[in-house]
Amino acid sequence: MPLRQADRSDASSIAAISIEVWIGTYLKQGVNGFFADYALSEFTPAKITNLICDPDEFILVSDNEEGIDGLIRVSPARNAPVSGWSGMEISTFYVQPRHHGKGIGKRLLAAALEFCKGQGEDAVWLATNAENTPAIAFYHAQGFEHIGETHFRIDGNEYLNNVYALRLA
Repeated sequence: MPLRQADRSDASSIAAISIEVWIGTYLKQGVNGFFADYALSEFTPAKITNLICDPDEFILVSDNEEGIDGLIRVSPARNAPVSGWSGMEISTFYVQPRHHGKGIGKRLLAAALEFCKGQGEDAVWLATNAENTPAIAFYHAQGFEHIGETHFRIDGNEYLNNVYALRLA
């Protein structure tokens, strides 16, 4: 499964994977209109195309013989929502659930970290839902440390997220 940089033709596939993973990960008790409206308005081909075309964003996809099964997006260096940490942000990291355990996430993350090192960064950070136990276990296994908390906000509602960081050697 080769990794490659995303291009404009990937926008609809990335949007579909984003909806699949986001809803499957965060909506455990069913899908209501509030969250459905959010997902359908956020993960559109047009918004994804804008990200792909943004020279400050770096998006890699894992491409199997039938299509994309995972992606990682690295955003420009900025301060983490925890004091004392800055670096490039891993702002999106999705692998289709049926492809978990195949090494796709490890390969995407390793390639993204190499990109960050190549940009002269000495740290990366990310935030994930505090209840996303599989992702948290994955990040710990890859050497990330829990550095604090923040909140994901949708229309005035807040959801606890953990913030993780990794110093790049």
